Amino acid sequence: MRDIREKVSVIIPAYDESYRIIQNLEETVKTFEDFGCPYEIIVVDDGSTDDTYEKVSNFSQKHKNVIILKNWKHYGKGRAIKKGCRLATGDYIVFLDADMDLHPVQLQTFMDIMRLDNADIVIGSKMHPNSILNYPLERKIYSRIYYFLVKMLFGLPIHDTQTGLKLFKREVIRGVLPRILVKEFAFDLEILANAHRLGYKIAEAPVVLNSKRDYPRVGLAAIRNIIVDTLAIFYRMYILKYYDRIDYHSRKGIKR
Repeated sequence: MRDIREKVSVIIPAYDESYRIIQNLEETVKTFEDFGCPYEIIVVDDGSTDDTYEKVSNFSQKHKNVIILKNWKHYGKGRAIKKGCRLATGDYIVFLDADMDLHPVQLQTFMDIMRLDNADIVIGSKMHPNSILNYPLERKIYSRIYYFLVKMLFGLPIHDTQTGLKLFKREVIRGVLPRILVKEFAFDLEILANAHRLGYKIAEAPVVLNSKRDYPRVGLAAIRNIIVDTLAIFYRMYILKYYDRIDYHSRKGIKR
């Protein structure tokens, strides 16, 4: 990235991505080589049933900046990202989906926005007026409905929590990660809600989203799980005050 000399850690959770993971990693490596900043790419295989892990392992032997981790069971995107973040050594942490629907070259814009807005977090937003989207109408409708639910429950100053490209300053991840309990469906929301509660500034960036896969229809089970996880975060934050207790124990020096 222009004028960036601090290290960037890219966390890529992957599940059954064998047929495209190497091509996408090659593109990611090329992008960061063009940026010219120090970087590492941490791929977390979340219990894939195909040979994703083997392919990335072979790739990493030829590319010193690529690291592969593995969950031996499929736990969910949230747990995979947490595992990658624990190993990350960068000054900035990036979440990037393995499918390359969102090309990492867009991170230059994210970094520019982070500087101009003095933000701690920059997230991609499908609802940004300058975003260019190529993905199913059904997904657009569900995104809009979920935005209103999140706005009503948490009052976040953002429009989209779920887009799979995000940029964080390292201190945000260090402060927020110990609080995160969601393993899958509302992991992004839990991070952003806690970051906002802690006073970190979140900015949104336009994205170019070019879907390269056939999205399955969103079933009732998935919708139920998303709602349950979202309500659970609300319950922990505003009823149990769980996240505030994490703050208290941290100040007291009590191990969690």
